Amino acid sequence: MASSTPPLKDELDIVIPTIRNLEFLEMWRSFFQPYHLIIVQDGDPSRTIKVPDGFDYDLYNRNDINKMLGPRSSCISFKDSACRCFGYMVSKKKYIYTIDDDCFVAKDPSGKDINALEQHIKNLLSPSTPYFFNTLYDPFQEGNDFVRGYPFSLREGVPTAVSHGLWLNIPDYDAPTQLVKPLERNTRYVNTVMTIPKGTLFPMCGMNLAFDRDLIGPAMYFGLMGDGQPIGRYDDMWAGWCTKVICDHLGLGIKTGLPYIWHSKASNPFVNLKKEYNGIYWQEEIIPFFQSATLSKDSTTVQKCYVELSKQVKEKLGKIDPYFTKLADAMVTWIEAWDELNPATDSANLPNASAK
Repeated sequence: MASSTPPLKDELDIVIPTIRNLEFLEMWRSFFQPYHLIIVQDGDPSRTIKVPDGFDYDLYNRNDINKMLGPRSSCISFKDSACRCFGYMVSKKKYIYTIDDDCFVAKDPSGKDINALEQHIKNLLSPSTPYFFNTLYDPFQEGNDFVRGYPFSLREGVPTAVSHGLWLNIPDYDAPTQLVKPLERNTRYVNTVMTIPKGTLFPMCGMNLAFDRDLIGPAMYFGLMGDGQPIGRYDDMWAGWCTKVICDHLGLGIKTGLPYIWHSKASNPFVNLKKEYNGIYWQEEIIPFFQSATLSKDSTTVQKCYVELSKQVKEKLGKIDPYFTKLADAMVTWIEAWDELNPATDSANLPNASAK
């Protein structure tokens, strides 16, 4: 962008969950330094996390979470990157970008560094088209348009709530796939953004993700994972399934594709298998649940949608395992905590709020 002022400089927070020093920020300095960072420290709160000089940030550890939320802090996961959603809750900005600390700056096919944040902002500030698929993908991407036969009545699109970015190098695979393809790397750069159609679920990865906090923030709860829970590595998946059902109900869009980051480090597949084991088994029932989930016309805000969805989780998924009853309760606690810290953000008056 030609402007010397970074886009949305005062309207966007960057949320980073971590257990280690954040040297990786040096690589991102030219892109991230103008923005405010929210660092959510997982694990031992007595450990000091070092942040490179020159960044504007707030850092929260488990002691801070307990102090700010009191008994409701039970809804925030411990010893799992799901703790990042606390950062979404305490932010006061309209937009959030979240990234993992093992994600580095990628290069496009010409060798130029990719400004992932800038592309996410472009995605969020242009409409989505969930009701009719455009075969040239995102018609609002530079050099694209609506193809012949695309209904003019749908070309205005809907507000974009989520921009889901991808990764070069280490793919985001589950443990069984990691085990059978230990050397596989993603080297394909596909210069495309697309809207995920209405009624279609997708596996949302939280390591390179941006969203409009005002439009969808309360649905971005990354669940109960990690310490003391029978499941891990499904935090972003859970948030993605809930968010997609709610976006479809409220007439909002989700884009996926560009931008890419460079995912530098493969996690241990045996450790991952222990974390994912129940999720891999349960998801065969979780996915049909979300595919058939419907929300009432009375659910006109994200909060109302989320509480209604939590009741369905308790009623239908609670039969699979007691964990889901606990998770459903935590979903309600999350909304209560969100509303306590954000008393004026009930997302009322959304376009097509009761759209089916």
